[in-house]
Amino acid sequence: MRVFFAVCLWAGLCAAESTPEVPQVVATPLTSLIAEARSNNPEILAAAHGYKAASNLAQQAGAFPDTQLMVQNLAVGSPKPFAGYTNSDFAYIGLGVAQELPWPGKRKLRQEAAGLQAQAMSAQVEAASRTVVEQLKIAYYKLAYLQQTLAILLRDDKLLSEMEEIADSRYRVGKGNQQEVLKAQLQHTRILQEINMHHREQAEQQALMKKLLGRAQDSPDIVTEPLHQRALPPDVSELLRQTGEQNPEVAIRKAMADRANKMVELSHQEFKPDFGVQYMYQNTDRKFRDYYMATFSITLPNRGRRRAELAQALEEQKAAGAALDAEKQRRMAEVRQQYDVARLSTEQLKIYREGLMPQAEATFRSAMAAYQANRQDFETLLSSFRDVLEFEQQYQRELSEHESALARLESLTGVTLP
Repeated sequence: MRVFFAVCLWAGLCAAESTPEVPQVVATPLTSLIAEARSNNPEILAAAHGYKAASNLAQQAGAFPDTQLMVQNLAVGSPKPFAGYTNSDFAYIGLGVAQELPWPGKRKLRQEAAGLQAQAMSAQVEAASRTVVEQLKIAYYKLAYLQQTLAILLRDDKLLSEMEEIADSRYRVGKGNQQEVLKAQLQHTRILQEINMHHREQAEQQALMKKLLGRAQDSPDIVTEPLHQRALPPDVSELLRQTGEQNPEVAIRKAMADRANKMVELSHQEFKPDFGVQYMYQNTDRKFRDYYMATFSITLPNRGRRRAELAQALEEQKAAGAALDAEKQRRMAEVRQQYDVARLSTEQLKIYREGLMPQAEATFRSAMAAYQANRQDFETLLSSFRDVLEFEQQYQRELSEHESALARLESLTGVTLP
């Protein structure tokens, strides 16, 4: 009976006998959590409001300078207001308007530069969203690994209890020794220690996910779906190309480089003068004739200051271009690294799935049968048991790391891998 118990445990035919009864809890798909995070995460919302605020910069930068309305009073013979107004044609009350006029093209360049700054803020929203989603995915995969391996630990602890009963029965009839029972109890304690560590790590991941989702920390815990290995794209070249085109951090640097180019153009334009127009109507009482005065002014730029501004703009242009190149190289290097991690992880998962795990399972079944027939010592049986437990845990950990690498690739490239 115990041999059959061990065999059907690893074949997955008696899960009801090998795992403790737990309440059925509905697992939450990752896709629904991603949608929730994009709607509720405070960092994403803050970036979105920042972009909405920046979207008004272009209209502000491209507008004309504020118009001035003027009221004048010229008194004659006394500092009091309106003195001499009725008996002197020099006293008057005047109403006027004045407007500054930038050199043609300056307002357009200012508007375009501000628009590029808003464009960078738009990319910042996407960058914040991708960062949060990446963190959420990795936390989800880590939590899925912990929940899956916790189930494995609970199941194997149940099996270990059966092994301990066998060892105790053999000891009572004189076929075994007390050391076998003690070793089984020691392994049971180790599993309890691992279970406790899993509970602690799960609590950490739950807290992180609730923070990313904008949920209250006392809200119900999240139950993950089992992990499934996704296929890795066969060619990294396409991922590298998409990184250069779709990565939000690269887009931010590109917008800032384009803005620096516009600022250089604007610095050249600043060497050209601006203009001002003013019109004034002056009333000198009805017995005298009114005055009408129009003024046209030219504001000549300080060329020394403008040369310094141009030099600054040129250096900032070079810095922005270098920062763009550096960002592209950094992100593409990350894509290459994560692709290699996922590729090697795919090979490792295959080794676990097709080699180590089946071999360890077969070894354990053989050791259990031999131990029951008194042809195998308990140490060998316990060693094979630990191998099965260790390889199952390592497989789940490797699967979590594989999916985390794909999540980073998705964040870097903007591609959703199937």
